[in-house]
Amino acid sequence: MVTLAEVAQRAKVTGATVSNVLRNPHKVKPETVERVMAAIRELGYRPNLTARALARGRTSTLALMLSNIANPFYPEFVLAAEREARKRGYFLLVCNTDDDPAITRAYLEQIAGSLASGVIVMNTDLGESELTEIASTGVSVVLCMWEHVRPSRTLPCVTIDFAAAGALAASHLSGLGHREFGALVGAGSGGPQTLRLDGFAGALAAHGHAEKSLTVIHAHDSIESGYDAAMGLLRAKAALTSIFATNDLMAIGAMQAVADFGKRVPDDVSVIGLTDITLAHQFRPALTTVRLPINEIAARSIALALEMVEGATPAQELYLVRSPELVVRESTGPAPLRRR
Repeated sequence: MVTLAEVAQRAKVTGATVSNVLRNPHKVKPETVERVMAAIRELGYRPNLTARALARGRTSTLALMLSNIANPFYPEFVLAAEREARKRGYFLLVCNTDDDPAITRAYLEQIAGSLASGVIVMNTDLGESELTEIASTGVSVVLCMWEHVRPSRTLPCVTIDFAAAGALAASHLSGLGHREFGALVGAGSGGPQTLRLDGFAGALAAHGHAEKSLTVIHAHDSIESGYDAAMGLLRAKAALTSIFATNDLMAIGAMQAVADFGKRVPDDVSVIGLTDITLAHQFRPALTTVRLPINEIAARSIALALEMVEGATPAQELYLVRSPELVVRESTGPAPLRRR
Protein backbone atom coordinates (compact mmCIF):
# COMPACT_ATOMS: atom_id res chain seq x y z
CA MET A 1 0.00 0.00 0.00
CA VAL A 2 1.32 3.42 -1.00
CA THR A 3 1.99 5.70 1.97
CA LEU A 4 1.65 9.43 2.41
CA ALA A 5 5.43 9.65 2.87
CA GLU A 6 5.96 8.10 -0.57
CA VAL A 7 3.63 10.66 -2.12
CA ALA A 8 5.55 13.45 -0.38
CA GLN A 9 8.87 12.06 -1.68
CA ARG A 10 7.56 11.83 -5.26
CA ALA A 11 6.13 15.37 -5.14
CA LYS A 12 9.23 16.70 -3.36
CA VAL A 13 7.24 18.23 -0.51
CA THR A 14 6.75 17.46 3.16
CA GLY A 15 4.18 15.02 4.51
CA ALA A 16 2.42 17.98 6.12
CA THR A 17 2.00 19.61 2.71
CA VAL A 18 0.42 16.44 1.31
CA SER A 19 -1.99 16.41 4.26
CA ASN A 20 -2.87 20.04 3.63
CA VAL A 21 -3.54 19.35 -0.03
CA LEU A 22 -5.94 16.55 0.95
CA ARG A 23 -7.66 18.42 3.79
CA ASN A 24 -7.34 22.14 3.03
CA PRO A 25 -6.29 22.58 -0.61
CA HIS A 26 -7.38 26.24 -0.58
CA LYS A 27 -4.50 26.93 1.81
CA VAL A 28 -1.84 25.56 -0.55
CA LYS A 29 -0.38 27.18 -3.68
CA PRO A 30 -2.17 25.90 -6.83
CA GLU A 31 1.08 24.68 -8.43
CA THR A 32 1.90 22.67 -5.31
CA VAL A 33 -1.60 21.17 -5.24
CA GLU A 34 -1.19 20.08 -8.86
CA ARG A 35 2.22 18.52 -8.18
CA VAL A 36 0.92 16.58 -5.18
CA MET A 37 -2.21 15.44 -7.00
CA ALA A 38 -0.07 14.28 -9.92
CA ALA A 39 2.03 12.19 -7.52
CA ILE A 40 -1.15 10.75 -5.95
CA ARG A 41 -2.43 9.72 -9.39
CA GLU A 42 0.90 8.24 -10.46
CA LEU A 43 1.31 6.19 -7.29
CA GLY A 44 -2.36 5.27 -6.86
CA TYR A 45 -2.43 6.59 -3.30
CA ARG A 46 -5.68 6.14 -1.38
CA PRO A 47 -5.95 7.85 2.04
CA ASN A 48 -7.22 5.79 4.95
CA LEU A 49 -10.27 7.85 5.87
CA THR A 50 -11.03 5.87 9.00
CA ALA A 51 -7.51 6.35 10.35
CA ARG A 52 -7.62 10.02 9.45
CA ALA A 53 -10.91 10.50 11.28
CA LEU A 54 -9.56 8.76 14.39
CA ALA A 55 -6.39 10.85 14.35
CA ARG A 56 -8.25 14.12 13.93
CA GLY A 57 -11.15 13.26 16.21
CA ARG A 58 -13.64 14.04 13.46
CA THR A 59 -14.60 12.93 9.97
CA SER A 60 -13.96 14.70 6.67
CA THR A 61 -17.66 14.66 5.91
CA LEU A 62 -20.44 17.21 6.20
CA ALA A 63 -24.11 16.29 5.94
CA LEU A 64 -26.70 18.34 4.07
CA MET A 65 -30.28 17.63 5.09
CA LEU A 66 -32.99 18.65 2.64
CA SER A 67 -36.70 17.98 2.47
CA ASN A 68 -37.42 16.82 -1.08
CA ILE A 69 -34.79 15.97 -3.66
CA ALA A 70 -37.53 15.85 -6.34
CA ASN A 71 -37.81 19.65 -6.12
CA PRO A 72 -35.35 20.97 -8.78
CA PHE A 73 -34.14 23.68 -6.41
CA TYR A 74 -32.44 21.16 -4.14
CA PRO A 75 -30.24 19.33 -6.70
CA GLU A 76 -29.01 22.72 -7.89
CA PHE A 77 -28.22 23.72 -4.32
CA VAL A 78 -26.53 20.36 -3.66
CA LEU A 79 -24.27 20.83 -6.67
CA ALA A 80 -23.10 24.22 -5.39
CA ALA A 81 -22.61 22.94 -1.83
CA GLU A 82 -20.76 19.80 -2.95
CA ARG A 83 -18.33 21.84 -5.04
CA GLU A 84 -17.59 24.10 -2.10
CA ALA A 85 -17.11 21.19 0.32
CA ARG A 86 -14.83 19.37 -2.12
CA LYS A 87 -12.78 22.52 -2.64
CA ARG A 88 -12.15 22.53 1.11
CA GLY A 89 -11.21 18.85 1.25
CA TYR A 90 -14.53 17.56 2.59
CA PHE A 91 -17.12 15.12 1.34
CA LEU A 92 -20.80 16.02 1.33
CA LEU A 93 -23.39 13.47 2.46
CA VAL A 94 -26.84 14.39 1.10
CA CYS A 95 -29.82 13.27 3.20
CA ASN A 96 -33.29 13.46 1.67
CA THR A 97 -35.90 13.50 4.44
CA ASP A 98 -38.90 13.29 2.10
CA ASP A 99 -40.79 15.82 4.25
CA ASP A 100 -40.92 13.25 7.05
CA PRO A 101 -39.80 14.35 10.55
CA ALA A 102 -39.23 10.71 11.57
CA ILE A 103 -36.70 10.29 8.74
CA THR A 104 -35.09 13.58 9.74
CA ARG A 105 -34.64 12.38 13.32
CA ALA A 106 -33.28 9.02 12.17
CA TYR A 107 -30.69 10.71 9.96
CA LEU A 108 -29.58 13.02 12.75
CA GLU A 109 -29.29 10.19 15.25
CA GLN A 110 -27.27 8.04 12.87
CA ILE A 111 -24.93 10.51 11.17
CA ALA A 112 -24.43 13.49 13.49
CA GLY A 113 -21.05 13.22 15.14
CA SER A 114 -20.26 9.81 13.67
CA LEU A 115 -20.50 9.90 9.87
CA ALA A 116 -20.51 13.70 9.71
CA SER A 117 -18.72 16.32 11.78
CA GLY A 118 -21.15 19.04 10.78
CA VAL A 119 -24.75 19.17 9.60
CA ILE A 120 -26.36 21.80 7.40
CA VAL A 121 -30.13 21.66 7.81
CA MET A 122 -32.44 23.15 5.21
CA ASN A 123 -36.19 23.52 5.82
CA THR A 124 -37.46 20.72 8.04
CA ASP A 125 -40.45 19.76 10.15
CA LEU A 126 -38.18 19.48 13.19
CA GLY A 127 -38.19 22.36 15.63
CA GLU A 128 -35.04 24.24 16.47
CA SER A 129 -35.09 22.85 20.02
CA GLU A 130 -34.55 19.32 18.69
CA LEU A 131 -31.69 20.50 16.49
CA THR A 132 -30.19 22.42 19.41
CA GLU A 133 -30.20 19.21 21.42
CA ILE A 134 -28.17 17.54 18.66
CA ALA A 135 -25.76 20.49 18.63
CA SER A 136 -25.29 20.18 22.39
CA THR A 137 -23.51 16.85 21.81
CA GLY A 138 -20.70 18.68 20.03
CA VAL A 139 -21.98 18.47 16.45
CA SER A 140 -21.79 21.65 14.38
CA VAL A 141 -25.32 22.48 13.16
CA VAL A 142 -26.05 25.28 10.69
CA LEU A 143 -29.53 26.25 9.54
CA CYS A 144 -29.81 27.15 5.88
CA MET A 145 -32.53 28.97 3.93
CA TRP A 146 -34.94 28.93 6.88
CA GLU A 147 -37.67 31.44 6.19
CA HIS A 148 -39.04 31.50 9.73
CA VAL A 149 -36.45 31.78 12.50
CA ARG A 150 -36.97 33.08 16.03
CA PRO A 151 -34.92 36.11 17.13
CA SER A 152 -33.83 34.14 20.21
CA ARG A 153 -32.61 31.07 18.33
CA THR A 154 -29.36 29.43 19.39
CA LEU A 155 -28.24 28.01 16.04
CA PRO A 156 -26.70 30.18 13.29
CA CYS A 157 -28.73 30.54 10.10
CA VAL A 158 -27.55 31.41 6.57
CA THR A 159 -30.39 32.82 4.52
CA ILE A 160 -31.60 35.75 2.40
CA ASP A 161 -34.15 38.53 2.80
CA PHE A 162 -37.27 36.73 1.57
CA ALA A 163 -39.44 39.78 2.10
CA ALA A 164 -37.16 41.80 -0.18
CA ALA A 165 -37.55 39.11 -2.84
CA GLY A 166 -41.32 39.42 -2.72
CA ALA A 167 -41.07 43.21 -2.85
CA LEU A 168 -39.00 43.03 -6.05
CA ALA A 169 -41.74 40.99 -7.72
CA ALA A 170 -44.45 43.46 -6.66
CA SER A 171 -42.49 46.51 -7.82
CA HIS A 172 -41.90 44.88 -11.21
CA LEU A 173 -45.59 44.10 -11.78
CA SER A 174 -46.72 47.49 -10.51
CA GLY A 175 -44.23 49.22 -12.78
CA LEU A 176 -45.76 47.40 -15.75
CA GLY A 177 -49.12 48.97 -14.96
CA HIS A 178 -50.87 46.00 -13.35
CA ARG A 179 -53.67 46.82 -10.94
CA GLU A 180 -55.15 43.40 -10.15
CA PHE A 181 -52.85 40.82 -8.58
CA GLY A 182 -52.99 37.20 -7.56
CA ALA A 183 -50.50 35.51 -5.23
CA LEU A 184 -49.87 31.78 -4.94
CA VAL A 185 -48.19 31.05 -1.61
CA GLY A 186 -46.39 27.73 -1.40
CA ALA A 187 -45.79 25.59 1.65
CA GLY A 188 -43.35 22.78 2.34
CA SER A 189 -41.47 21.39 5.32
CA GLY A 190 -40.51 24.87 6.45
CA GLY A 191 -44.12 26.01 6.53
CA PRO A 192 -45.92 28.58 4.35
CA GLN A 193 -43.71 31.01 2.44
CA THR A 194 -45.38 33.99 4.09
CA LEU A 195 -42.37 36.30 4.29
CA ARG A 196 -42.31 36.39 0.50
CA LEU A 197 -46.00 37.27 0.52
CA ASP A 198 -45.47 39.92 3.21
CA GLY A 199 -42.83 41.59 1.08
CA PHE A 200 -45.04 41.42 -2.00
CA ALA A 201 -48.12 42.84 -0.25
CA GLY A 202 -46.08 45.52 1.51
CA ALA A 203 -44.56 46.74 -1.74
CA LEU A 204 -47.98 46.84 -3.42
CA ALA A 205 -49.26 49.03 -0.60
CA ALA A 206 -46.20 51.27 -0.91
CA HIS A 207 -46.98 51.70 -4.62
CA GLY A 208 -50.51 52.82 -3.79
CA HIS A 209 -52.48 49.64 -4.47
CA ALA A 210 -55.50 48.90 -2.30
CA GLU A 211 -55.53 45.75 -0.19
CA LYS A 212 -58.48 44.38 -2.20
CA SER A 213 -56.38 44.43 -5.39
CA LEU A 214 -54.54 41.32 -4.13
CA THR A 215 -56.11 37.86 -3.94
CA VAL A 216 -54.10 35.15 -2.16
CA ILE A 217 -54.33 31.36 -2.47
CA HIS A 218 -52.21 28.97 -0.41
CA ALA A 219 -51.08 25.70 -1.97
CA HIS A 220 -48.33 23.08 -1.90
CA ASP A 221 -44.91 23.83 -3.38
CA SER A 222 -45.34 22.05 -6.75
CA ILE A 223 -46.25 22.57 -10.40
CA GLU A 224 -49.51 20.66 -9.96
CA SER A 225 -50.61 22.74 -6.98
CA GLY A 226 -49.61 25.92 -8.78
CA TYR A 227 -51.78 24.90 -11.70
CA ASP A 228 -54.83 24.18 -9.51
CA ALA A 229 -54.39 27.35 -7.45
CA ALA A 230 -53.99 29.54 -10.55
CA MET A 231 -57.13 28.02 -12.04
CA GLY A 232 -58.94 29.03 -8.87
CA LEU A 233 -57.64 32.59 -9.19
CA LEU A 234 -58.62 32.89 -12.85
CA ARG A 235 -62.15 31.65 -12.17
CA ALA A 236 -62.64 33.88 -9.14
CA LYS A 237 -61.14 37.10 -10.46
CA ALA A 238 -62.06 38.01 -14.05
CA ALA A 239 -60.03 41.25 -13.94
CA LEU A 240 -56.81 39.48 -12.91
CA THR A 241 -53.81 40.50 -15.05
CA SER A 242 -50.87 39.28 -12.97
CA ILE A 243 -49.85 36.33 -10.79
CA PHE A 244 -46.99 36.14 -8.32
CA ALA A 245 -45.93 32.69 -7.13
CA THR A 246 -43.63 32.32 -4.12
CA ASN A 247 -41.58 29.67 -5.96
CA ASP A 248 -40.84 28.87 -9.59
CA LEU A 249 -42.57 25.49 -9.64
CA MET A 250 -45.90 27.08 -8.80
CA ALA A 251 -45.26 29.84 -11.32
CA ILE A 252 -44.73 27.27 -14.07
CA GLY A 253 -47.97 25.57 -13.05
CA ALA A 254 -49.67 28.98 -13.19
CA MET A 255 -48.48 29.57 -16.75
CA GLN A 256 -49.89 26.21 -17.77
CA ALA A 257 -53.20 27.11 -16.14
CA VAL A 258 -53.36 30.46 -17.94
CA ALA A 259 -52.90 28.69 -21.28
CA ASP A 260 -55.53 26.06 -20.51
CA PHE A 261 -57.89 28.82 -19.40
CA GLY A 262 -57.69 30.27 -22.91
CA LYS A 263 -55.50 33.24 -22.09
CA ARG A 264 -51.93 34.15 -23.06
CA VAL A 265 -48.81 34.81 -21.03
CA PRO A 266 -47.90 37.66 -20.84
CA ASP A 267 -50.42 39.31 -23.20
CA ASP A 268 -53.39 38.68 -20.91
CA VAL A 269 -51.77 37.58 -17.64
CA SER A 270 -48.20 38.20 -16.47
CA VAL A 271 -46.61 35.54 -14.26
CA ILE A 272 -43.56 35.96 -12.01
CA GLY A 273 -41.89 33.39 -9.77
CA LEU A 274 -39.17 33.30 -7.15
CA THR A 275 -35.92 31.25 -7.01
CA ASP A 276 -34.66 31.06 -10.63
CA ILE A 277 -34.23 27.31 -10.99
CA THR A 278 -32.76 26.15 -14.31
CA LEU A 279 -36.21 25.18 -15.56
CA ALA A 280 -37.26 28.84 -15.31
CA HIS A 281 -35.31 29.88 -18.41
CA GLN A 282 -35.89 26.57 -20.21
CA PHE A 283 -39.67 26.82 -20.03
CA ARG A 284 -41.62 28.70 -22.73
CA PRO A 285 -42.39 31.46 -22.30
CA ALA A 286 -39.26 31.85 -20.19
CA LEU A 287 -40.18 32.74 -16.62
CA THR A 288 -39.54 36.14 -15.10
CA THR A 289 -38.43 35.46 -11.54
CA VAL A 290 -36.54 36.74 -8.52
CA ARG A 291 -33.18 34.98 -8.34
CA LEU A 292 -31.89 33.67 -5.05
CA PRO A 293 -28.06 33.63 -4.79
CA ILE A 294 -27.76 29.84 -4.42
CA ASN A 295 -23.98 29.67 -4.93
CA GLU A 296 -23.31 32.28 -2.27
CA ILE A 297 -25.73 30.70 0.21
CA ALA A 298 -24.18 27.26 -0.30
CA ALA A 299 -20.63 28.57 0.01
CA ARG A 300 -21.37 30.53 3.19
CA SER A 301 -23.19 27.59 4.77
CA ILE A 302 -20.29 25.21 4.08
CA ALA A 303 -17.73 27.75 5.30
CA LEU A 304 -19.65 28.44 8.50
CA ALA A 305 -20.11 24.73 9.24
CA LEU A 306 -16.37 24.12 8.79
CA GLU A 307 -15.46 27.11 10.94
CA MET A 308 -17.57 25.61 13.71
CA VAL A 309 -16.04 22.15 13.14
CA GLU A 310 -12.64 23.79 13.64
CA GLY A 311 -13.84 25.18 16.97
CA ALA A 312 -14.88 28.71 16.06
CA THR A 313 -17.95 30.28 17.66
CA PRO A 314 -20.35 31.89 15.17
CA ALA A 315 -19.91 35.65 15.19
CA GLN A 316 -23.63 36.23 14.69
CA GLU A 317 -26.95 34.41 14.65
CA LEU A 318 -28.16 35.43 11.20
CA TYR A 319 -26.02 35.57 8.07
CA LEU A 320 -27.75 37.36 5.19
CA VAL A 321 -25.95 36.87 1.89
CA ARG A 322 -26.25 38.97 -1.26
CA SER A 323 -29.69 40.43 -1.94
CA PRO A 324 -32.12 38.68 -4.31
CA GLU A 325 -32.16 39.89 -7.91
CA LEU A 326 -34.98 40.45 -10.41
CA VAL A 327 -34.52 38.49 -13.66
CA VAL A 328 -36.88 39.74 -16.37
CA ARG A 329 -37.78 37.26 -19.11
CA GLU A 330 -40.79 36.61 -21.34
CA SER A 331 -43.58 35.81 -18.86
CA THR A 332 -44.25 39.40 -17.75
CA GLY A 333 -45.33 42.39 -19.79
CA PRO A 334 -47.41 45.58 -19.63
CA ALA A 335 -50.91 45.25 -18.23
CA PRO A 336 -53.49 44.76 -21.01
CA LEU A 337 -55.27 48.05 -20.31
CA ARG A 338 -51.97 49.94 -20.36
CA ARG A 339 -51.37 48.78 -23.97
CA ARG A 340 -54.73 50.03 -25.26
